[in-house]
Amino acid sequence: MTTLDIYSDPSCPWCFIGKANLDRAMEAEADHPFVINYRAFVVNPSVRQGVPYGEYMELKLGGREKVVEHAVKVQEHAAAAGIEINFDKIKTVPNTLDAQRLIHWARVEGLQSAAVSQLFKRYFQLGQDISDPDVLIDIAENIGMQADLVRKLLAGEADKTELLEEIQAAGHMGITGAPCYIVGKTYVVNGAQTTEMWREVIRDINAAAAKMGG
Repeated sequence: MTTLDIYSDPSCPWCFIGKANLDRAMEAEADHPFVINYRAFVVNPSVRQGVPYGEYMELKLGGREKVVEHAVKVQEHAAAAGIEINFDKIKTVPNTLDAQRLIHWARVEGLQSAAVSQLFKRYFQLGQDISDPDVLIDIAENIGMQADLVRKLLAGEADKTELLEEIQAAGHMGITGAPCYIVGKTYVVNGAQTTEMWREVIRDINAAAAKMGG
């Protein structure tokens, strides 16, 4: 098996697109070798509490025109990945640390992919605030986690320090954007890749493994 560490932020549209393409590749290549671990990364580190989406994006990208250009580009890639992104429903840019905590806890139960998918859906398609504990608890319950336990954990400081250290470590490793994929703890792939690219990677890894085995 091959580890695939994915540095991702649930408020990052390219991370959503990248996951959709990777998921389709793994469905098409059922013998894929990947053992996936989602790692914490923050694309908007200056956001301590939710801020208005439109205002923030205009400041970040440099004006209304740039925001529109960005939305058009993202939606084109989203459509190609078979997903829908509803920018008009997004009201705030959230602090995603608690959402990252939920992803972290979901790993223990083998539910990381489900948690990540739900967070993307809630934020980009339904426009929900994924920094809201009630939304996170509802996601936990929806994917089969223990909602009462998640509620207690969110009310405290559990794993915040660990995840902040993971985010800091990503920076020290030279990771400056998301999504970022580390294949087999060795090869770095930056950005939302196509389904076909991932299918080729899977075939190459499997072919190399078969050659070594033979």
